[in-house]
Amino acid sequence: MKLHPLTCGWLTGARAGFLEGETGELRVPVLAWLVEHPKGTLLFDAGMHPAAAADAKARLGRLAEMFRVELTREETVGARLRERDVDPERVDLLVNSHLHFDHAGGNVELPNARLVVQRREWEAGADPDLARRNGFARHDYDHGHDLELVDGEHDVFGDGRVVCLPTHGHTPGHQSLRVRLDSGELVLASDACYLQHTLEALHLPGVVYDREGMLESLGRLRSLRDAGATIYFGHDPEQWETLPEVLE
Repeated sequence: MKLHPLTCGWLTGARAGFLEGETGELRVPVLAWLVEHPKGTLLFDAGMHPAAAADAKARLGRLAEMFRVELTREETVGARLRERDVDPERVDLLVNSHLHFDHAGGNVELPNARLVVQRREWEAGADPDLARRNGFARHDYDHGHDLELVDGEHDVFGDGRVVCLPTHGHTPGHQSLRVRLDSGELVLASDACYLQHTLEALHLPGVVYDREGMLESLGRLRSLRDAGATIYFGHDPEQWETLPEVLE
């Protein structure tokens, strides 16, 4: 089994959005992860919608006032997959950690994948009030995929090697992904934990859906780390610079 980290553009926003109370700006990578498993290919998160490369303001609306978007056509998730000789239309599974534009916007590029989402996240995305509160835009994530709604932990391939972990708090139904490679266990935290500092200091972002829920999720990630798992953070530019092209 192999895991490929993919850089799908960059965002620059207020540092306080990532670490409450801080000043200045922070430029962070937008991430997606390709898992090659003997039973199929899986993509964890899908980056931004390809239209954001041409006109981010038109695509993101008011969110374009909060973030400066850097995205070229070569950085869309479809282009990144083709670089690795993977046809986006033949990816088997697409797991969204949550439904924000920089994680589910690229869903449109994987039209034939089965979409795996926590039920409570999808239901929040279908509720106008919760969608507005959480900054969800249905045109990012809802493209008529074959949908698999899960509740809590979910063993994707049935062999314990790729497991969805509920890490609610950032959004109502956020999930992370635990991957057991031959070299060891790792956890793709996504926005349950933006940065290494978030985990070490329990320093939350400025805006979260459920602060207590997010602290509980960070506690779970700490426990996994203390048990030997490597945590890959959702938007940590320093960690991203150290990642190899493939993990096995």
